[in-house]
Amino acid sequence: MGPGALPAWLQPRYRKNAYLFIYYLIQFCGHSWIFTNMTVRFFSFGKDSMVDTFYAIGLVMQLCQSISLLELLHIYVGIESNHLLPRFLQLTERIIVLFLVITSQEEVQEKYVVCVLFIFWNLLDMVRYTYSMLSVIGISYAVLTWFSQTLWMPIYPLCVLAEAFTIYQSLPYFESFGTYSTKMPFDLSIYFPYVLKIYLMMLFVGMYFTYSHLYSERRDILRVSPNKKKM
Repeated sequence: MGPGALPAWLQPRYRKNAYLFIYYLIQFCGHSWIFTNMTVRFFSFGKDSMVDTFYAIGLVMQLCQSISLLELLHIYVGIESNHLLPRFLQLTERIIVLFLVITSQEEVQEKYVVCVLFIFWNLLDMVRYTYSMLSVIGISYAVLTWFSQTLWMPIYPLCVLAEAFTIYQSLPYFESFGTYSTKMPFDLSIYFPYVLKIYLMMLFVGMYFTYSHLYSERRDILRVSPNKKKM
């Protein structure tokens, strides 16, 4: 190290990687805890455990999804190299379904689809954060790279279907209770079930855009991986 040079741990790149590693580690631990908890509960109580999934792990899921909004800031300031719009669409899907739909309707929280949806989310996130956590410290495994870039192909569309079905099942409750529906001046009103129905159509449009982006990203990453291995 030359005179006046900063120690490695004070260099901006080191601090950025250290921060990202801690962030990915926190998310991995959170999602791993949720998945483990759900698995143990299912083998202990069977189908009965699916009914109160939200009551058992909902708070931790809300925490993990809230923290994940930091990823938009990461991309915006340049410490992550992902595209902003596809990530925004993915996060928006989860925030709307989790906070506006599931959290606001206790009757929806007891549906089996909520348990299925949480399983899909956690499968994707455990693999994604493991891959990202290792990548940021320069560790790469071909199998893990392939798995992280392939698992989403069947799971992500299933996530969107589960999200759509969750919204569909919530519609009667929003209609009955009038949650988020408001009357405004000049005889205007917001009828939230209509908003959700419009969002259902947008959900599948967003899925097509996000899937296309992820597929292009997968192709680029898997093309680079073999070249790294040969070098």
